[in-house]
Amino acid sequence: MILEGIVTTIGPDGSPHIAAMGPVVDRHVTRIRLRPFQTSQTFRNLKSHGEGVFHVTDDVLLLARSVIGAVDPLPPMVPADRVTGYVLRDACRCYEFRVTSIDDRRERAEIETEVVEARRLRDFFGFNRAKHAVVEAAILASRIHLLPAEEIETEFRRLAVLVEKTGGDQEQRAFALLEQAVRDAREATQP
Repeated sequence: MILEGIVTTIGPDGSPHIAAMGPVVDRHVTRIRLRPFQTSQTFRNLKSHGEGVFHVTDDVLLLARSVIGAVDPLPPMVPADRVTGYVLRDACRCYEFRVTSIDDRRERAEIETEVVEARRLRDFFGFNRAKHAVVEAAILASRIHLLPAEEIETEFRRLAVLVEKTGGDQEQRAFALLEQAVRDAREATQP
């Protein structure tokens, strides 16, 4: 099953890197298969360092910011317990992991990991249609180089209704960030 969340890794200078990611996990999240593009900072960090932390969070604004590369300032973090890395302080759950293998024969690598520490940090907010709509919009925004612009625009219009009807401030701000990122990308590719 794919579980959407946020991965933190360590860069060459020891600084944290935050990326939205939907890895394949088993039901008990004892193993995590990450599938980053080889051009990503997450791939480079895991190839050189081999440890990280996967977070389950209901903070869709942070998720949106990480998709568009706007995680500045960084959210509050604390050192991980069992790996050299960082835990997002406001996540719901975290899974510290170590890389066990990397298959980089394709553009999108497959990185197998084993979870060495799992913790519950706080309760999950609960199901909210606007939060789910932002997650779907974030996935679309991360694929603007892969999907037709019309398909993305159609989906964004549908998702906007859910955010407007059921979202709070966080969801509306996150959705607006993603809409702007898609608009900027579209304008950058038009003659």
